[in-house]
Amino acid sequence: MKKLIFVYFIAFLTNLIAYGQEGRVNGMYAIKVSEAIAIDGKLDEQIWQEDGWIDEFIQTFPTDTLPAIAETRVKIAYDNKFLYIAAIMLSPEPREKYVSTSLRRDFRGNQNDGISFVIDTFNDKTNGYIFGVNPYGVQREAMMGNGGLLPTDFNLAWDNKWYSEASILEDRWVAEIAIPFSTLRYKDATDNWNVNIYRIDSKYSEKTTWTPIPRNFNVTHMAFSRNLYFPEPLPKSGGNYSLIPYAAMATSSNYLEGYSEPLKPSFGGDAKIGLGPAMNLDLTVNPDFSQVEVDEQVTNLDRFEIFFPERRQFFLENVDLFADFGTDRIRPFFSRRIGVDRDESTGQNVQNQILYGARLSGKLTDDWRIGAMNMQTGSDPLRGITGKNFSVAALQRKVFNRSNVGIMLINRETLDMEKTNLVNGAHNRLAGIDYNLFSKDNRWSGKFFYHRTFEKGVDKDTGTGHVQLAFNDLNFNAGMAYSYVGENYNPLVGYTPRTGYQRIAPEIGYRFFPDSKHVNRHGPGFLSETLWNASLGITDELHTLNYLVQLHSFAEFTLSANNQYTYLFFPFDPTRTGGEPLPEGTGYRYNYLGIDFRTDPRKALALRGTGQIGGYYSGTMANFTGMLQWRIGYLANISMNLSYSRIRLPEPQTDADLFLIGPRIDLTFTRSLFWTTFIQYNNQIDNININTRVQWRYAPVSDLFVVYTDNYFPDTFASKQRAFVMKLNYWLNL
Repeated sequence: MKKLIFVYFIAFLTNLIAYGQEGRVNGMYAIKVSEAIAIDGKLDEQIWQEDGWIDEFIQTFPTDTLPAIAETRVKIAYDNKFLYIAAIMLSPEPREKYVSTSLRRDFRGNQNDGISFVIDTFNDKTNGYIFGVNPYGVQREAMMGNGGLLPTDFNLAWDNKWYSEASILEDRWVAEIAIPFSTLRYKDATDNWNVNIYRIDSKYSEKTTWTPIPRNFNVTHMAFSRNLYFPEPLPKSGGNYSLIPYAAMATSSNYLEGYSEPLKPSFGGDAKIGLGPAMNLDLTVNPDFSQVEVDEQVTNLDRFEIFFPERRQFFLENVDLFADFGTDRIRPFFSRRIGVDRDESTGQNVQNQILYGARLSGKLTDDWRIGAMNMQTGSDPLRGITGKNFSVAALQRKVFNRSNVGIMLINRETLDMEKTNLVNGAHNRLAGIDYNLFSKDNRWSGKFFYHRTFEKGVDKDTGTGHVQLAFNDLNFNAGMAYSYVGENYNPLVGYTPRTGYQRIAPEIGYRFFPDSKHVNRHGPGFLSETLWNASLGITDELHTLNYLVQLHSFAEFTLSANNQYTYLFFPFDPTRTGGEPLPEGTGYRYNYLGIDFRTDPRKALALRGTGQIGGYYSGTMANFTGMLQWRIGYLANISMNLSYSRIRLPEPQTDADLFLIGPRIDLTFTRSLFWTTFIQYNNQIDNININTRVQWRYAPVSDLFVVYTDNYFPDTFASKQRAFVMKLNYWLNL
């Protein structure tokens, strides 16, 4: 414990010393208007004809020192209800076509032309919003956490109501946006926000930003921004109350367990209640997530379970408050544990109905954030499932310039709602504290935490601690992480695949930026991780030497040489197909070569994939996983996911050729009508899955879904499970 306190002290001291004061940078000024602006993409209102545009955008890719080739102009206005944004995206030469992967909401990727606005309403350069539009008027919005440092901090699954239109002219395209103040959270009487603006232009392979960003950082990083000034304090956003009721009809059959559910209606919904300008209360009754697209299958060659991200809308507002405690492999809280339970008759994890829930999240003051959630699941006697109550509380305090300290409390209690009976002793609890370090200049980042679980009769070695510090400069990056996970640490509402180990993981890399017509950057990197425990010594090692080459076309590839050691704590079949397992207590060291690549994503035909060849436990493996995508304008995306693993093992283990083939067709007829169908054949689990989904967005954030899912045995095409759902929801602002 003394060591842990010392580590925290060093982290705080580092934050105090390393980051000096930053001079005030010139910003932009919003103009107040007296009449509402029509959002039609024409920019014919008087306010857009006047001066006050900003236009000094600078490249952040392919370089970060030159002005933009394709110039951009932006102007911002507002009234008592809306923030208005006008943007003009110029082109040095006439153009009629731009790159858009589809007309579906929430486009992403370097291949899409578009402009995006990063808005930090609390001036903390840590939490905020992104709103974006492409030349065909397709919208995207996201919530940002932790300064956008990691891909997981960029949450495109968050949806809300706002308005935009775009139009294409001969030498430019223009966008017009209106964001209701009620959609945003901001402090009372504020007269300035932090903002940044970035544009991607596919023709010139160019990313440009209003605030300069070094090219070793992502354009979404919130450390880099300027002020947006309002001539007077902003009005209160007013009442922000929304009801989102739904009605659904569903039927399903499970031929493996021999039961069917006839077509029957269900009703429920959510409510969003703004508590002041900075807090939000989400309520749900009998939620239904049947419209959420099923997870894409993967070939699992790991000894532990696979992590799939949360995509259910109810859990996404201020998601970082709950989800960013811990690390990717030591998560104290994982919301997908709610609504999933164990079927005692089959031993499999199954969906379990959520009866109701409440979720409070947002800002208390400039420096304090709070999150609290309570969810109740139902009992299912046929499957031997008793209802559970989940309670989560998080409190976060900003410290120094961009860093924060947070505490989390979690409780999972077995609670049968039909009998309103607590099952004595059947609880799982966790308490933890995290310190997240983010420097003002974004070069230093770190994470330090200690968590502990509490269960009846278990009180020894139930904690986990973690120390991590990373440095990222233009050419050089380095980092070090150390973790300790106790043998009896057991976060049942989290994601921690294994316990009882210590881990150390250093990494280092260097990037060259040559003066080349084709190569944008290249350089070597070294990553390593070693796991051990007191009784066995080293149990796992992975040492990787790699070399990255990235082109101006956004294409890139990485070659790697890897040395791995694995000790088996339990019998394990490396093919996971039911063959003779390798015995418990044996260890294996092997070498293999790897490749990770993607071709130019702007092309109509693009490929990305990973592969390896070399040793694998006691034998060898050649593996390739990739996706070939054919884009037909913005109307259709036809792709093929392919995974092939050729595993050869000496007797008595068995060889395996594992295939996962997944054709997918995504049709976007308009910006409000979509049809997606994909098929997955996975011989590792002997399954064919078909999922087809039609979505009609008949009003803003209001949808009609029709979803059909079927699972078959590949050899006989006999059905395993089948489901059909029709769901209608409507977003009603009160």
